[in-house]
Amino acid sequence: MSNVDVEYTTTFERINHSTKKIVVARGGTRAGKTYAIMQVLAIWLLTGLFRQKQTKAKTASVVRKTLPALKASAMRDFEEILTAWGVFHLVGQNKTDKIFTYKDRMLEFFSVDDQQKVRGRKRDILYCNEANELSYEDDFFQLLIRTSQNVIIDLNPSDPYTWVKTEIEDKRQHDIKDVEVVIVNYKDNEFLTDEQCREIESIKDPVLRKVYVDGEYGQIKGVVFERITVIDSMPKDLKKVAIGLDFGYTNDPTAALMCGVLGDDLYIDEMFYEYALTNGDIAKRLPFGVEVYCDSAEPKSIEELKRLGIFAKATKKGADSIAFGINTLKSYNLHITARSSNLLKEQKLYKYKNGTDGQPTNKPIDNFNHAWDAVRYYAMSKLTKPEKGILLTR
Repeated sequence: MSNVDVEYTTTFERINHSTKKIVVARGGTRAGKTYAIMQVLAIWLLTGLFRQKQTKAKTASVVRKTLPALKASAMRDFEEILTAWGVFHLVGQNKTDKIFTYKDRMLEFFSVDDQQKVRGRKRDILYCNEANELSYEDDFFQLLIRTSQNVIIDLNPSDPYTWVKTEIEDKRQHDIKDVEVVIVNYKDNEFLTDEQCREIESIKDPVLRKVYVDGEYGQIKGVVFERITVIDSMPKDLKKVAIGLDFGYTNDPTAALMCGVLGDDLYIDEMFYEYALTNGDIAKRLPFGVEVYCDSAEPKSIEELKRLGIFAKATKKGADSIAFGINTLKSYNLHITARSSNLLKEQKLYKYKNGTDGQPTNKPIDNFNHAWDAVRYYAMSKLTKPEKGILLTR
């Protein structure tokens, strides 16, 4: 580690300098909580140092609600960290059991779907990623009583009634006094781009700002797409396969998502979600021969993609196309791949505007909808007849 040039964020520094047995890393979007915690665990695996102190800990577990989400978040970050540090080849790997080893230390990844691992294994260090997804009694408590030394929890505080607050922050912090709460936000992540910072700073909804900017507890009402299922990968026998594309550049990202259906199930996979892409850049990232449905307000860009060999088409829009597209999507069971990180983040943030009474209206906010707009273009083109306002037979 002494020869590795490692860069850390303020989020990392605050978590790494924490001292209590249980650390709750609570924060807003893009604070870099998961990446920072995986850096802490990577340092422990390679050196035996945990939060700046030498420890006799031999086993650490990283746990999340589902395996696809775990593999696409904490596990992917961990592998990226080892690669960036140039030490990936030094670490032993058991890909089947998702275990990494170095000398006499072991780091394992598993989901609470596997109750045998939850209730059967012991460990020295525990990290619960997006802990508010877990139940308290059946998941976290069972993990906690089998953990001998330290626990790290992270979450976005979108539920003020989560057990993390009631059982850990309120009750245990007061009674046992072995809990430290570290609150971070995007300003604690120095590696964000200016574009990413501007998007976060553009949040106007007071509840969204409280939760996703300030990292404070708040109850978000009126999320547009409340029910989604996270999946490992796209099925192979999908019908009506095509790509939805939403153009962006400096202030907004360009989002492309592969979509397909099986009966009443709509499957979505994020291809890219990037800023400052030219049409030439977009064309290089898109496959040839697959229909790409784009915003009809960008005829020049659509034509340029066509000239670059992309099967690009304009999405026909009827009256109130946003509401119509959303209703079309809601008529399907939505399945999103775990690697579609930006779409999954938008799913938590994309909500209906509040009325004067503070309750959600039927008009969505015009933010955190870049990936969803791309999916909507697909749905309006492949699954509907917008000029008549009816669904095609499925």
